[in-house]
Formats: sequence, structure tokens, C-alpha cells
Amino acid sequence: MEVSAEEEVKQIEMGKPYVVILGAGASFAAFPDGDRHGRKLPLMNNLVETLGIEDVVSRSGLSFTSNNFEDIYSKIHKYPELKELREELEEAVYEYFREMELPDTPTIYDHLVLSLRDKDFIATFNWDPFLVQAIRRNGQRFKMPRVLFLHGNVEVGDCPKGHMMGINGNQCHECHDLLTPTKLLYPVSEKNYHLDDFISKQWSTLDELLKHTFMVSIFGYGAPVSDASAIDLLKKAWGSVDSRNMEEIEIIDIRDEDDLRETWSPFIHTHHYRVEKDFYSSWIANHPRRTGEAYINQFLKAQFIENNSLPRTAHFEELWDWYDRLQTAENLHVTSG
Repeated sequence: MEVSAEEEVKQIEMGKPYVVILGAGASFAAFPDGDRHGRKLPLMNNLVETLGIEDVVSRSGLSFTSNNFEDIYSKIHKYPELKELREELEEAVYEYFREMELPDTPTIYDHLVLSLRDKDFIATFNWDPFLVQAIRRNGQRFKMPRVLFLHGNVEVGDCPKGHMMGINGNQCHECHDLLTPTKLLYPVSEKNYHLDDFISKQWSTLDELLKHTFMVSIFGYGAPVSDASAIDLLKKAWGSVDSRNMEEIEIIDIRDEDDLRETWSPFIHTHHYRVEKDFYSSWIANHPRRTGEAYINQFLKAQFIENNSLPRTAHFEELWDWYDRLQTAENLHVTSG
């Protein structure tokens, strides 16, 4: 091996941000058996059944072609006279996700946030609180990546005066007003991102990030039809693939590779992509906190690299001890710089 795992740990070269985009498939992969209390994580095609809101849907008096929540909500949304029913659906969804909790043992989300540096970003479409909870329990010991909430989040509040975002119910550090819950964007084709100040800022930040990132990992996000507006915004920010001949796209998804290649073709320059069905086969998991350095070694310096795979079965103390050496090298780099 031209670059060993130990050499990679000590190497701090990449200054550009790494962007990870999360969809519902990421949370489902992390919690196939449910949250701490066994509460199942719903997907759009089983959300109505999982939440037990069939009676609310039936009261609409409408007929639906499927049990998919995207189809159901979008159709109800078209009828102004069903506004109260729609709000009842929204409240049921919000409350279900708000009550979800991480288990006591490390999860994919703990491994994800520990494996990125504070220059990196996670942009999530997910409403669930797991990512925020993972950052809270690991962030007291490690520098964490920053997070963008592209569809709002049940755990996140925003200062009414726009000073900051944080945990719902906490006080703003500047004006001491209580942070107010962010709105969730529900599945309709025209989401009008610009109409909500908080959401608009999240997308504006992502737009700028995508112009400067060296790599994007798309984890469990299927680019559904109801997210047409989101895909258009992502395409606009990414620009022409002809100008992205050095950037890499990694897709972590269980779908067929040909299907994924077609879905994400507007973002892929020739062969500059890879597909993994498992998070633990990804660049993030095999080069934690050094994904950029692995990128430099393999693609820019044409060197062979050794994996430095995270200890996926370790409990928290062992896990944190393992990551300590990575952050210690980062701190030494900052001090020497």
C-alpha cells in the first residue's frame, strides 16, 4: 500500500467541504427494527398504515390510486375545503416523528456524524430527529459536521428574529426568545421553498456548498416525483457535468445501479461515480474524517490507499477512543498551522 491507514490518519490536506445528502432510505437503513421504543420508521408507501391514520384519510371522501402518502397528501392538498383535514394529517405526522428516539447503542447516524469534520455538511430531507440526537450525544466530545434541513425537522427550532437555529424550545443565544418549531414541507410537487425563510436559507447555503465541494454522497434519497422542485434546485447548484470533471458522486442505496445511474445522470461526469448498497462500504465508513485525503491520494496522486474502516460493532466508549486519534491529529494540524 502506498498510503497506509496510519499515514492517512496523520494527513490533513483537504480544505473543501464534503456534502452528504440524506433521504428517508438512510433512516430506514439505520433503524430497520424501529427506534428505541420499537416505533417503526415509515416510508411514503406505508406511512398511512404505520401511523394508523387510515380513518383521517377516509374522511376526505376522496378515492386514491395507491396507499402512498405522497399521492394521498398531494390530492388532499388540492382541495381548499379539506384544509382542516390536511392540518390533522400534518399534526399526526409531526407528533409521530417528534416522539422518536435513538437507541442507547451506536447507530449508522452516530457513525456518520463522527466520520465527518466540522468543515463538512449533511443536507437532510428527513423529518425525523435522529441526526440531531446523534450530534447532541457525540458533539460534546467531537467537532461535528454542520447540518442543513431541506424539508424542516421536528427537532429543530428557529429564532423568530433569524439569529440562529437550534433545538426546539431552547432560547436564542442572542435575543433569548424561544426557538420556534420549523415547518415541515409535505409531499407536493410545488413546495415553494422560497416562501419559508428558514427553508430558503438552508437551500441557499446548499447552493453555495455544491459549487465548492469535492465529493457528494447521496444516501437513501430516491429523488421522488414530488421533489421535482428540489431536484431542479440541486441541478442548478451543481451546474453542467462537463465542468465537474474532478468531483465524485457516491450513491448509497439498495436500488439497481442502472436505475440509480439514470436518476442521477445530471450530476455524474462519465465514470466519476460509485454505487454502494451498504453504508459500511462507503467512502465515509472506510475513510472516516479523512474522506477528502483519501480522494486526494487516489484520484489526484494516483496512489493505492488502505482502508481505515470504522469499528461498527464498538460501544460508545470504545468508539470514541477510536475516533480520538483522528481528532487529535486534526487539532495538532490546526495548532501547527
